[in-house]
Amino acid sequence: METDILIIGAGLSGLHLATILHEQGRDVRVLEARDRTGGRVLGAAYRAQTYDMGPAWFWRGQPRIAGLIRRHGLTAFEQFSSGALTFEDEHGDVQQVQGFAPMEGSLRLRGGFAALTHAMTRALPTDRIHLGTPVTALSRDGDGFTARSGARSFTANRVVLCLPPRLAAQITSDLVLPRKSMAAVPTWMAGQAKAVAIYETAFWRKAGLSGDAMSRNGPMVEVHDASPASLERGALFGFIGIPQAERTDEAALQRAVLAQFARLFGPEAADPLAVHIKDWSVDRATATAQDQTAHQAHAAYRPFAPMCDGRLILSGAETAPQFGGYLEGALEAAERAAEQIGRSRQP
Repeated sequence: METDILIIGAGLSGLHLATILHEQGRDVRVLEARDRTGGRVLGAAYRAQTYDMGPAWFWRGQPRIAGLIRRHGLTAFEQFSSGALTFEDEHGDVQQVQGFAPMEGSLRLRGGFAALTHAMTRALPTDRIHLGTPVTALSRDGDGFTARSGARSFTANRVVLCLPPRLAAQITSDLVLPRKSMAAVPTWMAGQAKAVAIYETAFWRKAGLSGDAMSRNGPMVEVHDASPASLERGALFGFIGIPQAERTDEAALQRAVLAQFARLFGPEAADPLAVHIKDWSVDRATATAQDQTAHQAHAAYRPFAPMCDGRLILSGAETAPQFGGYLEGALEAAERAAEQIGRSRQP
């Protein structure tokens, strides 16, 4: 199957780049290993509401994501932050702290960020996106490239790897690539696991609690209110801080999460309508063995120079120098890749 520009990865960066190039009239195809688009943007559905299992926020001063949301007719709302923060020490003792809201001013999206990636996917021709197509090999053939996925092959004049650099480094290839440098780039949030509990109401708000919590006891280390803007339901979500090797039993992990929610927010929190857990560290389309341990600090991301006479570009959120790792960074990287393609020599 031949194309001009082959994009590997249908996360936010790949979808944004495909949209830009398609609107320029370029011949483009997107290959995605998963059976869905969105990458690390993932929503868990419950009774017509969707809850973010991946990125959940963006911030003022991030114009690309804000503009894309407006373009697709979606609506942002501010993270709930009124009320006391709950703190749990290493002994499981709980107290409330007034006047501290760690995510105050951050913005969420009605319908979750999956609503955005779904809208972006619908705006592209269906025959341009190939799901369930993991690229395992990439080779140079004359002036072009051949990407292989199982028995299928795709040829292209240019290739853009809209992947975390560590995943891109694992693709078998005869190309001279900076694999050591690529493998050294941590994949943002790849070592994390996230839990969401859904309730009939946001009962903690009536108790004067914000839903924010910090814990030194665990398994959750950080918790926030994840209720939909409509308040049709209440929801709490947070990040699981215990090592990956200790969270392989999901049933036991769910019990521990709910027991902790009960300690933090009262007995009502032990009886949710539904619980969703996503461990990104064991998602092979996101994480490598190097990502099994969650990194604690935000890395200083940087772009990679185009390779193979400018015909091979490494894109994705981990290559954005300003907003690396964030949703805004995924868009930043896509726009930089589009500019590089525009400046490159025509075939």
